[in-house]
Amino acid sequence: MKDNNTEAHIEDTEKGALQHADVIASFSPSEQKKLIRRIDARLVITLGCLYCVSLLDRTNLGAASVAGMQGDLNMNASNNGYSITSLLFFITYTIFQIPATVIIRKVGPRLFIASIVLVWGAVMISFGFVPNWQTMAGLRIILGALEAGMYPGSVYLLSTWYPRYELQKRNATFYLIGSTASGFGGILAYGLMQMDGIAGKAGWEWIFIIEGLLTCVLGIGSYIFLVDFPEQSPKSWKFLNESEASFVIARIENDRADASVEPFSIGKYLANGKDSKVWAYAALYMLTTTNSYSIAYFLPIILQKSMHFSVAKAQCLVAPPYVAAAIVMYVQAVYSDKWRLRGPVVAGNALMGLLGLGLLGYLEHPAPRYFGVFLATIAANANCPALVSWQSNNIRGQWKRAFTSATLIGGGSIGGIIGTTVFRAQDAPNYRPGLLCAILANALVVIIVGAMTLKFNRANKRVASGGKPIEGHIGFKYTY
Repeated sequence: MKDNNTEAHIEDTEKGALQHADVIASFSPSEQKKLIRRIDARLVITLGCLYCVSLLDRTNLGAASVAGMQGDLNMNASNNGYSITSLLFFITYTIFQIPATVIIRKVGPRLFIASIVLVWGAVMISFGFVPNWQTMAGLRIILGALEAGMYPGSVYLLSTWYPRYELQKRNATFYLIGSTASGFGGILAYGLMQMDGIAGKAGWEWIFIIEGLLTCVLGIGSYIFLVDFPEQSPKSWKFLNESEASFVIARIENDRADASVEPFSIGKYLANGKDSKVWAYAALYMLTTTNSYSIAYFLPIILQKSMHFSVAKAQCLVAPPYVAAAIVMYVQAVYSDKWRLRGPVVAGNALMGLLGLGLLGYLEHPAPRYFGVFLATIAANANCPALVSWQSNNIRGQWKRAFTSATLIGGGSIGGIIGTTVFRAQDAPNYRPGLLCAILANALVVIIVGAMTLKFNRANKRVASGGKPIEGHIGFKYTY
């Protein structure tokens, strides 16, 4: 009976594949490219712009710090006000990840994402009016809860629109729009600092006010341009007609057969946590963001205090490493999709990070240390879309995909907690404990990637020899 059921399932799968192929073939290659470009413009570009302000708003403490915020708010080594304010964001950011991915599926991404962006923009404006660092710390808690839905929601939304081996280019584009633009946040902050004294506000206060206004504008605009899930798209401002939506869904079904949404069950949703690879990906992202958040929050301070650059140079020298990271990130994404390769790219980036942090932490001359900044920034930022794509490639099912997106980004927020606490004020100007922690994180990435690659290779060989299907779907194989 078991064999008959398996044969019937294979037959149904083959029939479904033929039907999906017919739908895909009904669009000429030029029509397909035109439609996909239209999806990219509405989805990837819009989400990238929102991710840009998300990164700006969560990491502009570093720019505000060198603009005088710590002195004005009495943040010092005795109270660790800066580290506490940085850290508290990530507590609520972590807690609200999983609920956010359930809500976005129920409410729809367009309404949900636009709403939280608008509200957190208002919170960011209020940062420019705080009387003390304790008030700012409380607002950071609220900001973390609001931003919790943005990144995992975006990752999940992108994964529902694209086949597995077209995804990393989109994740990289989404991420590089955000990271490159936020890399210029130091230059923007330096410009806003020149408003010092206008309306009796300090320059660092204007950083929060103007960037908060920008966030509110983009939040309103995103409701117009953002799109919902593929099966909802004919109803979403008539973005796609029925045949175009069927084409998108057919591509997903042909690739991994999980375009349909199964009924929600809290028990089944949480049971996805029994899969060890879910937590392995979360651990990898945690280790990666330990590096990326450390760089985002403390690079301007290190450039100023440890490498003795002026405030203006410290703000502006943040940008070039992020530009380099964007270029490397996208080139890697193109070839990773082409070669269907993920793990070795992640491990290679981590090794690059080891070298960069070694140069930054243990040399004296500013030139090689700044080159180390390039390597460390490239490694940490390039691995973010690579890991998001690798995770999406090896997960099936809408709710499991939502759960894994939440745990992955939740792991990233824990990395943010680590990154903001290991760089302590009393360790200035060299911050050796923090740099050692970041070096250890990269080494662990290499080890975990090696273990996962061996696990996936064994599973693929088992399937090839007629063993138990992967992710409950015959013909599905892991990407490694």
